[in-house]
Amino acid sequence: MNQHARILIVEDDIKISALLKDYFLASDYQVEQLTDGRSAVESIRRSAPDLVLLDLMLPELDGLEVCKAVRTFSQIPIIMITARVDEIDRLLGLEIGADDYVCKPFSPREVVARAKAQLRRASGKVVTASGPRFTVERAQMRILIDVTALPLTPVEFRLLAELIEHHGRIYSRQQLLDFAHEDQRDINDRTIDSHIKNIRRKIQKCLPEGDYLQSVYGMGYRFELPE
Repeated sequence: MNQHARILIVEDDIKISALLKDYFLASDYQVEQLTDGRSAVESIRRSAPDLVLLDLMLPELDGLEVCKAVRTFSQIPIIMITARVDEIDRLLGLEIGADDYVCKPFSPREVVARAKAQLRRASGKVVTASGPRFTVERAQMRILIDVTALPLTPVEFRLLAELIEHHGRIYSRQQLLDFAHEDQRDINDRTIDSHIKNIRRKIQKCLPEGDYLQSVYGMGYRFELPE
C-alpha cells in the first residue's frame, strides 16, 4: 500500500474537511479538497486520485450522483460520508457503487483506518494481522491464500472476490446473486448457500482453523479476517 497515496476530500463543511485533511497529512498522504459535486466529477476524471472521501449532501451534484457518475469511468475506492443513517443501504447498493461509508459524527482516526483498508483492497491484497494473506487477482481470475491458488469455479471466484475485497460487510443472498451471475438469470437465491458451502470447504482445505466465511442469521454472509 502506498503511504503517499492521493486522497480527494469532497466535503462542503470547511471544518470537517480541514480536520480530515490534517489527519491524512499526519499519516503521510497527499490531500486535495473540493466543496461541490460537479467539480469532484471533473477532478476525478482529470487527475484520478487514489481514493475519494465523498460527502452525501453537496451543492451542484449530491454524493450519490457523483458516485454514480464516477462509476461510469472509474473503479476508484469511494468512501461516503453521511449523517443520514437511513441512506446507508442506498450508499452501499449495487446501483450506487460506493465501497464503504462513515456516519457523522465520526472519529477521524477511523476514517483514516477505513481509507487504508480500501487502498489495500484496491491493491489486490487483504492481509490479516497475524495470519494468512488472501490475494485477489482479478485479471487472472484467481484467489491465493499465501501462495496457494484456490480451485474456484468462475461463480465462486466472483463471490469470494467480492466478499474478500469488502471484508466485514454483510451481503444478502440477492446481492451475492447479482455478483455471481452476470447475465442476471432468475435463479433462486438459495443456490448461494450451495456456492458458499463449496467455497468454505475449499478454504478449509488450506486453513482448517478459522471461520473466514461467516453466516449472519437473517441477513446473509460476510468474509471476516481474524484479529
